[in-house]
Amino acid sequence: MDHSVHNKLVSFIWNIADDCLRDVYVRGKYRDVILPMVVLRRLDTLLEPTKDAVLEEVRFQKEEMHATELDEEPLKEASGYVFYNVSKWTLRSLYSTATNNRQILLANFEEYLNGFSTNVLEIIERFELKSKIQHMANKDVLLDVVEKFVSPKINLTPSDAFDPDGYKLPALSNLGMGYVFEELIRKFNEENNEEAGEHFTPREVIELMTHLVFDPVKDNLPLTLTVYDPACGSGGMLTESQNFIEDKYPSDNRDIYLYGKEINDETYAICKSDMMIKGNNPENIKVGSTLSTDEFASNRFDFMLSNPPYGKSWASEQKHIKEGSEVIDPRFKITLKDYWGNFEDCDATPRSSDGQLLFLMEMASKMKDPSGGSKGSRIASVHNGSSLFTGDAGSGESNIRRYLIENDWLEAIVQLPNNLFYNTGITTYIWVLNNNKPEDRRGKVQLIDASLLYRKLRKNLGNKNCEFAPEHIQEITRTYLECAAVERQLDDSNDPVGIASQVFRNEDFGYHKVIIERPDRRKAQFSEERIAGLRFDKQVSEVMEHLYAEHGDKLYDKTGHGKDSKQSFLKSIEKPVMEWCEDNNISLNAKAKAKLLDVKRWESLKALYEIARDLMGTIGEGEFNDFNQFKAQVDDELKVRKVKLSATEKNSILNAVSWYDESAEKVVKKVVKLTGDKLDELLHRYDCTQEQLPDYGLYPAGKSNEFITYESNSDLRDGEFIPLLTDGEQQGIHQYFLEEVKPHVAEAWINLDSTKIGYEISFNRYFYRHKPLRSLDEVAQDIIGLEQKAEGLIAQILGVDIQQVQG
Repeated sequence: MDHSVHNKLVSFIWNIADDCLRDVYVRGKYRDVILPMVVLRRLDTLLEPTKDAVLEEVRFQKEEMHATELDEEPLKEASGYVFYNVSKWTLRSLYSTATNNRQILLANFEEYLNGFSTNVLEIIERFELKSKIQHMANKDVLLDVVEKFVSPKINLTPSDAFDPDGYKLPALSNLGMGYVFEELIRKFNEENNEEAGEHFTPREVIELMTHLVFDPVKDNLPLTLTVYDPACGSGGMLTESQNFIEDKYPSDNRDIYLYGKEINDETYAICKSDMMIKGNNPENIKVGSTLSTDEFASNRFDFMLSNPPYGKSWASEQKHIKEGSEVIDPRFKITLKDYWGNFEDCDATPRSSDGQLLFLMEMASKMKDPSGGSKGSRIASVHNGSSLFTGDAGSGESNIRRYLIENDWLEAIVQLPNNLFYNTGITTYIWVLNNNKPEDRRGKVQLIDASLLYRKLRKNLGNKNCEFAPEHIQEITRTYLECAAVERQLDDSNDPVGIASQVFRNEDFGYHKVIIERPDRRKAQFSEERIAGLRFDKQVSEVMEHLYAEHGDKLYDKTGHGKDSKQSFLKSIEKPVMEWCEDNNISLNAKAKAKLLDVKRWESLKALYEIARDLMGTIGEGEFNDFNQFKAQVDDELKVRKVKLSATEKNSILNAVSWYDESAEKVVKKVVKLTGDKLDELLHRYDCTQEQLPDYGLYPAGKSNEFITYESNSDLRDGEFIPLLTDGEQQGIHQYFLEEVKPHVAEAWINLDSTKIGYEISFNRYFYRHKPLRSLDEVAQDIIGLEQKAEGLIAQILGVDIQQVQG
């Protein structure tokens, strides 16, 4: 469709809102009327040519067949579409026979709407169109709106028409109708200060995605072909995929089936109506949350394209996916090997604030298995940068990346220019997945940096200020198909231009996260100041300290005073306590509040404090440089007193009176004896010699086959990220430790049992090229040149001869 004609059509429809709805709806509600009316008018124009045939079929079924219920199939055949309308009305006849009686118009309009087939009635319901029609009728603007939509000055039909002045109005194709929808949505969202274009992806991006998905298999496309989008919006990905195949790789024998799901009622209605208009099966488009319900659990698809929402919380849907920490939806539960090679079930859910990778896993779960005789599946999905690197080793995000890469499904990632999308200016990426890679791509991932390929728009569309030209799409596609390294070019100013590409082995993105421990060294000393905090629970210590300072030992009274004598003293002051917390911006959950007002909790903490005071009285207030000796004395004193403390209570006392000091002795955890098979098994597990055991936290104790292990200090704990490959070779954890850690921290050791495998992808690491700073002389010359220009400009403004002034 000609771009200027398209703009005129959008402008005409856009102005209907201002012309007819100004005093009926607030500006932010215009779209709620205009968009469904556009859909309705489009369906109406398609059914107009076969209206008589449909009415004749209705007459035949009722009068000659004596049918009590109409048979849908003959009606669809009569209309030429998968939908129909059995009322006598069209929008044009509603307008032409209208009178000043608004009730008659409303009744006729409702009869018209009720005459649609059930699939259109669902769309009408999703748009809540009947209530809007009633509202417009009550405000006497319904006829005006209908008049605008049947105006001979616009053509929403699939055939050429002529306006009253005899000028040709080109036919509106299905693709052109899609452009009209999307431009109206963008304009309405922009007008309402919402995210511009939140419902659709720029057409040139979809075109690039279709090339990346279909071009590599253009000579091997199945004759029965399925395409799926789990976040289909208004259906742009699906319909453009269909158009691409039919235009680029036509076949008389090919059947294309489109499937999708959309959570937003309005865009679902647009998508479903679009499917009907284009002759696709509207029943393959589902409404609802893709993450909450696996509507297509039994389906497997040949191709999948999607631009799922990113940076959007899925917290409200967690209950459908997880029970506590356990994943209950099989789409998001995967099996991976741990560091030791044992298979384990792993969580494949990202953090609750961003669910975009869940959509990628949804598509991965719908891939056809090539081992079953199919050609496999291909996927193109748009993501922001967080999908590449967010999440530590062992996290849901990292597990998803690892799962896709280790299964050899990730084929390529293309970095797009900033500000290419309507609703975001951030960097975006197209992930290309293929579970049936050709031989030359197996075990490899191609990264393409196309962030510098774009042309500027003359006028911004939301955040979008640039676009791909056809030659850019061709260059990206060619680079992808060649699957070879492409060096970035530099212009005359030594700035990077053009496209860049690199091909990596799968393992290049993997790493081991290894925890490096250091021994805890502690000093200890009893003092009244140190043990005073034992009276208070750490969770609510600030409030407890305030209450103790104000009320003292009265807090331990189990009865209150006066009217509240049946309550504990704490319960009797609950209201002022809560007011004090509110005044001091302290928020308490139910558990914390219960602790605060529980006399037994106060008593148990007081008892612990008293025990600590008794220990201080016996052990004294001298400083210990060896925490091991101090702890032994505490244990001895507790035995003498026959005081039994839980491990938590004893640690509370020890932690209150000790602190880290690098000059103190190491804190011993335990002494272990390793002999025979037990020692051999450990050496085999760590793949080391007995002399190397200290590097894994086992130090000779002096006696044969006895080893000391030390308590680690959590504040000194560090994580090392060790690549799976270094210079193309397997990277050993122990060798890395010896080269990179031990020379700097001699007493550190490897906590090998904590090792996790992670995957991340960093475009900056692979494509960033440092540009040297200019020399001081160059900068100085530029400054002098600017200064001279400025002097000449000032002289010109003042109308003086600068040489005379300087002379």
